[in-house]
Amino acid sequence: MLETLKKKYPTAISWSFGDNPELADELAMLVVEGKKTATCSSLSGFFSDSVIPVIGGFNIILNSKNEPVCVIRTRSLQLIRFNEVTAELAKREGEGDLSLAYWQEGHKAFFNREGYFSEDMELVFEEFELIEVCKRY
Repeated sequence: MLETLKKKYPTAISWSFGDNPELADELAMLVVEGKKTATCSSLSGFFSDSVIPVIGGFNIILNSKNEPVCVIRTRSLQLIRFNEVTAELAKREGEGDLSLAYWQEGHKAFFNREGYFSEDMELVFEEFELIEVCKRY
């Protein structure tokens, strides 16, 4: 399936959400359900990844087993500080109760696991659209 998608979207990059198998599956499912239309990473994490999304680029989202779940297309990339993320932006990530408080708690824990967190750290906030669903849960 992955090779077929790479032929269909030859410039696509492939990656999974989060930093553990459960998070990869949970967040991919939220995209498939139409609840998640955005994601973010620390600025340092963004540039240290082996694959970097670009505006207009296609992304093959993988689950915890490295199987394609869906294809998304990056619509925008925004540089923003953690403490500038609004309730509306947090809601677009589609997680938990969709509140800013839930987003802040989850992302603070994630960035601490990544090795660094501060209230004014820079993030890359990505908005995307769902193009194709490959695997339903």
